[in-house]
Amino acid sequence: MKDDFAARINNARKHVVSKTLSKADWNNSTLIKDNPPQEIGNLKEEDGPELQVHGSGNLIQTLLTHDLVDEFRLKIFPVLLGKGKRLFAEGTIPAGFRLIESRTSPSGVIVATYERAGEVKTGSFALENPTEAELDRRKRIGEQN
Repeated sequence: MKDDFAARINNARKHVVSKTLSKADWNNSTLIKDNPPQEIGNLKEEDGPELQVHGSGNLIQTLLTHDLVDEFRLKIFPVLLGKGKRLFAEGTIPAGFRLIESRTSPSGVIVATYERAGEVKTGSFALENPTEAELDRRKRIGEQN
């Protein structure tokens, strides 16, 4: 399974966005140095496989600023490692997303997929059907008041 993933990545067409590299040596790689938002916008217009970003918060922020993100696949890990870096930083334009899939691993990692859903819509974050734990919590709180 691990080797299949590596083979798929190694054989896939890759676009490397970098300010410092002078060439992209990885198999099937193209270097994007000048005007990444324009180049990525052009790639999105082409007929081809989906474009993915792996491990670059700076590139994600640039793409968000230029309204070039159609979907997020977020992995949320149950650990705190310090201050960290903001994924949604200054310059990010408001955009609405809709949850289309979520899973939780046995170790508590949440994998959530969100797709673009137009303008931002505000509303409640309350669950439609409260869990048993939530009903118990509400009962305890009611008894304390």
